[in-house]
Amino acid sequence: MKKYVITFSVLLFAVAVPFLEINSTHVFNPDWTPHVRIHEVWQLLTNSGIGVLCLWLVWVKKETKISLILSLLVTGGFLLAFLLKELYGGSMKYLDGSEKTLLGVNIGVLGFGVAFVLLISSIFIDRNKSSQP
Repeated sequence: MKKYVITFSVLLFAVAVPFLEINSTHVFNPDWTPHVRIHEVWQLLTNSGIGVLCLWLVWVKKETKISLILSLLVTGGFLLAFLLKELYGGSMKYLDGSEKTLLGVNIGVLGFGVAFVLLISSIFIDRNKSSQP
């Protein structure tokens, strides 16, 4: 189960996020300063690189522990940034006031929240399986 949960979370942060952010709302946003754009592209490249490493660890090396930790850091880092947004003036809303939501919840919070909970749950599920006789 852990392999599939990690793969799901990696697909979110290494594939879906770049797909959603390499456009005029983020990377090519004319209202963003060049300095902000370089941080955005850096974050996208770093997270995608971490995702490739995670998939290699899980599917080639058959190692889930480090991959799980890295996936928790990426998804949890987003969730923490969202929780702290008032401290630094962050927002998930676009400049026009719109926001991408699903079922009334921001898609980033929903996706990374589900991934984070599944990652944490997979730890306990595997522990329970290994402790049973």
